[in-house]
Amino acid sequence: MTRSEMERLGWNELDVLLVSGDAYVDHPSFATALLGRTLVAHGFRTGVVTQPRWDGPEDLLVMGRPRLFAGVSAGAIDSMLAHYTAFRKKRSEDAYTPGGRAGARPNRACIVYTNLLRRAFPGLTVILGGIEASLRRITHYDFWTDALRKPILLDAKADAVVYGMGERAVIDIAARLSAEQGLLDIPGTVTVDAARDNDAALIELPSHEAMLADPKELMRATLLLEKQVHDGTEWARQRVGDRAVVIAPPATPLTTAEMDRVYALPFARKAHPSYQLPIPAEEMIRDSVTSHRGCGGGCSFCTLALHQGRRIASRSRSSILDEVRRMAASPDFKGQISDVGGPSANMWGASCAKEGQPCKRPSCMTPSVCQHFRMDQKAHLDLLRTLRRTPGVRGVRVASGVRFDLALTDMTALGGYLREFVGGQLKIAPEHVCDHVLRLMRKPGNRVFEEFLTIFSRESKQAGKEQYVIPYLMSAFPGTTDEDMHTLARWLGNRGWKPRQVQCFIPIPGAVATAMYHAGITPDGKPVHVPRSDEERLRQHRIILPPEDKGAARTVDATRRPRANSCPGRCPAPARDPRPTKKKPARKKK
Repeated sequence: MTRSEMERLGWNELDVLLVSGDAYVDHPSFATALLGRTLVAHGFRTGVVTQPRWDGPEDLLVMGRPRLFAGVSAGAIDSMLAHYTAFRKKRSEDAYTPGGRAGARPNRACIVYTNLLRRAFPGLTVILGGIEASLRRITHYDFWTDALRKPILLDAKADAVVYGMGERAVIDIAARLSAEQGLLDIPGTVTVDAARDNDAALIELPSHEAMLADPKELMRATLLLEKQVHDGTEWARQRVGDRAVVIAPPATPLTTAEMDRVYALPFARKAHPSYQLPIPAEEMIRDSVTSHRGCGGGCSFCTLALHQGRRIASRSRSSILDEVRRMAASPDFKGQISDVGGPSANMWGASCAKEGQPCKRPSCMTPSVCQHFRMDQKAHLDLLRTLRRTPGVRGVRVASGVRFDLALTDMTALGGYLREFVGGQLKIAPEHVCDHVLRLMRKPGNRVFEEFLTIFSRESKQAGKEQYVIPYLMSAFPGTTDEDMHTLARWLGNRGWKPRQVQCFIPIPGAVATAMYHAGITPDGKPVHVPRSDEERLRQHRIILPPEDKGAARTVDATRRPRANSCPGRCPAPARDPRPTKKKPARKKK
C-alpha cells in the first residue's frame, strides 16, 4: 500500500494496482485481499490503494504506474447502496471504513475511480470488478434516477468488466497483458464491440433502445442473463446504439483443490496497520470461516446466484480445519468462531446430480427442494463438531444462518444445528408469510416456515436452552399490498413478535424483482401491483414495525443485503465533498 512497503519487498514497480472503495482488510472474506494475494501467488507484484480522494489523482500515484493494468472495485457493497437508506436518508455509518465513518467513497465509485486512473496513468488498461460493476454489466434500472442506464462499461469507459468471482479472470488478464495479448474470449468478462454474429450459442439480449421503448424488455433481458449464468456455456450480447457489449460465459467455479490453495494463502486476517481506527466490518468477520460459495436459492430479490452462481463450490474439510488451527494459534483469537458458512451455511458440499445437463428451474429450492440437489448436512454438522474440539476453540456458531427449507430435509442434522450451534439466536429469512408474495420472491411457502419454527421451539426446549429466531422480513415487495402487510403484522402479533430486522424492498441492478418493479409485470408477463411511491413504501414498512419504532421507519441491519434509497428523481450529490474548505473565523466573545 506504500512505496516503503514496495522497497522492503524489493519491488521497483507494480504489475497490477487494485483500487477499492473499502479500507484494506487482509482477510479472505474481502475480495481485494483474495485477488491481491492470488495475483502475488502467481508472480504478479500487486499494490492496493483504498478509498482515494476523488478531487485529484494524487492518491493513485504513490506507488507509480503499474506495468499491466489497474483493477477497480467500489467495494463489498454498491457505493450508492452504501450511502443511502431505503427512504432517501444518508447513512451515518460505513462498516468498511475506519471508524465506521460515512462518505469515504464517491457515489458511482467505479466510474469516478476509472476517471481518476485515466488522469493518473493515460493509456493504462483499466478493469472493473466487484458487485457494483458486475450487476451493471448490461442496461439496468437505476433507482436513484428512476431511469435505465447504459452498461457500466460504456459509462465508465473502462476496458473490460470482470463479473462474478474474479480469481480466474484476473490471472488470465494479467498473463495476457504480460504477453502483450488481447482481452477477448476470457470467461467471466465483458468487453465492447467484439460481436460474434456467426456464433450459434450467442444469446441476443434486448438492445438498450428496445428497453427504453418498452420496460417489459428489462424483464426479458434479466431472465436471459440469469439463464446465461446458470447454463454456464453461452455468450450474450447487448447492442447500445452502434456499439455492443459482449458477455463471455461465466468463469468456471474454482475446484475444491483450487479453493483450498486460495484460502491457504498467508492472510494476516487483520486490517492494514496504517489505520488508526477500527474497521467495523473487520471486527464482524475476523473470526469467521468461509466454507463455500454459490447459492441454489435463486431468490428473485437477491443477486447472489447472478454473481456467484447457483453451483456450490466448496472447500475441503481439511482446508477448513487448517484455517481454524491457524486462527486458534493467533494471540488475538478469543476462542469463538463466529461463523462457518457461506450464503447459507448448510449448503456446504452440495452438488447437482444432473450437472452439465439443461435445467429450466430458476431455483434449486422453490417451489420445493429439487430432487437432484445433493447435500450431506450430517457431514457439515460433523465438521462443526470437529472444529469445536480443536485446541484453543471454545465455541462455534453459524452466524450466516441456515436455509430452513433445506434443513427440514434432514431432521437429525437440523436437531444438531439447533441444539449445538445456534448460540442463542438463529438468523433465517422467511421474508413474508403471504404465499402469493413468497412465490414472487422464490421463497418457500409459510407452512414450511411454521414447521421449522415448531421444530426450533421443541429442540431448544429439549436442549434446555433459551434461543430465539431472528427473522428477516421485507416490506413493499412487488405484488405486496397494504392488506398483505397487515396479514404479516397479525401473524407476528399472534406470536408476540416485535421484528427488528425489517427491510424495505430496494430494486438493485440485475435482480428479477427489480425488473418486476420497473416493468410492473411478473416473470411470466402478468401485471403485478408495485408499491412505487415513497408514501406507499413507507406506509407498508410502518405496518410491521413495533410501535416505538414507527416514527423512525428505519431499516435495520443495513449490511445484510445491498440496499438503496427510494427514488429521489435525481442523482444524489456525493456523500462528501473532497475539496478543501476554508474554516470560518471564530467569533470573538464580547
